[in-house]
Amino acid sequence: MREYRPPTDPYLTVVHSDESLLVLDKPSGLLSVPGRDPAHHDSLASRAQERYPGAMTVHRLDMDTSGLVIMARNPMAHRQLSRLFQERKVEKVYYAKVWEEMNDAAGEVDLPLICDWPNRPRQKVDFEVGKPSLTRWERVAVGDGHSLVRLMPVTGRSHQLRVHLQAIGHPILGDPFYAHPQALKAAPRLLLHATTLKLQHPLTSLEVHFESKLDLQLFSI
Repeated sequence: MREYRPPTDPYLTVVHSDESLLVLDKPSGLLSVPGRDPAHHDSLASRAQERYPGAMTVHRLDMDTSGLVIMARNPMAHRQLSRLFQERKVEKVYYAKVWEEMNDAAGEVDLPLICDWPNRPRQKVDFEVGKPSLTRWERVAVGDGHSLVRLMPVTGRSHQLRVHLQAIGHPILGDPFYAHPQALKAAPRLLLHATTLKLQHPLTSLEVHFESKLDLQLFSI
């Protein structure tokens, strides 16, 4: 197991805050919520709750994934936001830099996923007991044996984007779980970033749209 050394600068990046919701930009290497081990207490949620007491987790990103995370500021907002995620009414966009140059301009991966229990937290494709999982993707740029892709997950399974891309022969660079040795060494971290969240505001019911910029030094082709 890797040593947990979460980044501390910046300590907490707040994209948006109001009486109902909190939008944060999580760095790669930081847990979304505390782990069971006391050494894993430091997390995006625990940091946010220091500044915003009562803030509640609605969804998560993998520790290695960076980008936008929403938290609720009160129980009513938590119920509303949780419902939106459960009903797939939140538009999510990710960007990833992957191994090899993709030939097609766009496509989708429809492969059922389940926890690979002996190797948890890894997930795997399983056509017998896996849960339906769908990812749509678009090629943005190619070059130097890599591709930059835009990812639009329809479902939200654990490690979905990482497993789906690995399954079609394009593992995400720097992925410690699913990349082959060459793809793992091609980046200093997992090159997967949650760039966009679009949803109905839990208080006003108006559509709100949040963005997080890519680190061009890491993601450029």
